[in-house]
Amino acid sequence: MARYKSYSYAQGKFISVHFEKQIIPGTFEHSLNHLVDHELDLSIFDERYRNEETGASAYDPRILLKIILFAYSRGIVSSRRIAQACEENIIFMALSCDTKPHFTTIADFVSTMDKEITRLFREVLLTCDDLGLIGKEMFAIDGCKLPSNASKEWSGTKADFEKKAAKMEKAIENILKKHREEDQNKKEPKEKESEDKFVATLNKRISKIREWLKDNDDKPGKTGKPKKSNITDNESAKMKTHRGVIQGYNGVAATDGKHQIIVQAEAFGEGQEHDLLKPMVESVRKNFQEIGKEKDVFKKATLLADSGYHTEKNMAMLAEEEIDAYVADNRFRKRDPRFADYEKYKDAARKDWAKGKAKLFRTEDFTFDKDMTHFICPSGKRLYRSGANAKAYRFKGTQTTCVSCKLRAQCLRHPEKTVIRQVAYFTSKTGSGPTFTDKMKRKIDSAAGRVIYGMRLAISEPPFSHITSAMKLDRFTLRGKTKVNTQWNLFCIVHNMAKIHRYGPGYA
Repeated sequence: MARYKSYSYAQGKFISVHFEKQIIPGTFEHSLNHLVDHELDLSIFDERYRNEETGASAYDPRILLKIILFAYSRGIVSSRRIAQACEENIIFMALSCDTKPHFTTIADFVSTMDKEITRLFREVLLTCDDLGLIGKEMFAIDGCKLPSNASKEWSGTKADFEKKAAKMEKAIENILKKHREEDQNKKEPKEKESEDKFVATLNKRISKIREWLKDNDDKPGKTGKPKKSNITDNESAKMKTHRGVIQGYNGVAATDGKHQIIVQAEAFGEGQEHDLLKPMVESVRKNFQEIGKEKDVFKKATLLADSGYHTEKNMAMLAEEEIDAYVADNRFRKRDPRFADYEKYKDAARKDWAKGKAKLFRTEDFTFDKDMTHFICPSGKRLYRSGANAKAYRFKGTQTTCVSCKLRAQCLRHPEKTVIRQVAYFTSKTGSGPTFTDKMKRKIDSAAGRVIYGMRLAISEPPFSHITSAMKLDRFTLRGKTKVNTQWNLFCIVHNMAKIHRYGPGYA
């Protein structure tokens, strides 16, 4: 019969722990500890304390930074879990020198770091540059959309919120009416208690909406229509992602091509990226100026960005600032000969989807007048121009021409809802020469342009994969652009420190 060594869990052991020896050379925590203690100028945090003569001693910002950055590198974001780790995990104990900061201290330090975060980011960036990790030859700008600490169910315009509150009030009225009828009949329904709780919940929600409506107004949109606000976090925005529509922020990063060092990071409460290119370019330039390295880093560097950043205004800005940029437009792939068969498979998918459905008339099915004052529709009726701008002519039918038309089912996607047909005829600008968009198309469609733009994916995507997968940032836990931007920058700092640990001479 086999014999085994005896063991028992009902015993303890005193272990002598030397904190310095727990931070083993070659590990990320060793690199982090060295960087914070010897490479970064953290005097920027001294201004927040006024306890030279009176008041309790504060936790050293170096200690707090070490445990927060190390926690983020391990996918721990919660301040409570970070505080718990400082009491249970030997590495956290070693980094914090067993000081055991309370979770409220950790949470307050992160949420109030907005004044220091930019300078801290630049300190790490300076270290990366001194170690030769930044090539300054090619930068890629892209964004990562993540949910925020707010529900999209609390998004809408003032009219939406008024309607929502009225609907809740109507529901409460119906429940109370039902209770009065039951009281008259001397019945005690079992569900009355749960309905009372539901009424209390609705009253809280109505109060929340009314309080917000009292102090806030609609956010103005570009077209004049109001943008949707959010009661919980009004600086966040609804955004379309591959995971569906989320309420969140767009964490934008500019990444260097040599080792994927993030040279600028900022979180925006904007789903559309059109207006984010210029501030990112200016911030990248300013970062290198502030660390005393380059007066204008874009004099020699190439800039890459996807179609989300492509507008005529942005292309004009890049041309005026003489930046060697490659920014794709939304038709870039269709012009690529490598995707010549793309439409064939797309058309097949459309046919499968449209089986049993009537084919709708397209723009090419209409005959346009030379002066673009009107066009003739497939039923032979004349529709007149309703507007025009530099990019398109717009035409609109009338109730007389469209309501009684026999071809409504082929002309309108929803003939039971839509009254008249509207058509937009897009045309390029005419004038003295090609637009900035046309110039970018020619540049990016060249053989060299396609090769250079093809590098964008390998530069911009790995940092996002590292942050969201390895460091497990799947949502922002703070509220408000200032605090979310701090959290996004902290994760980008950890990413850059990981690059120093791996590629920095003397670190790996």
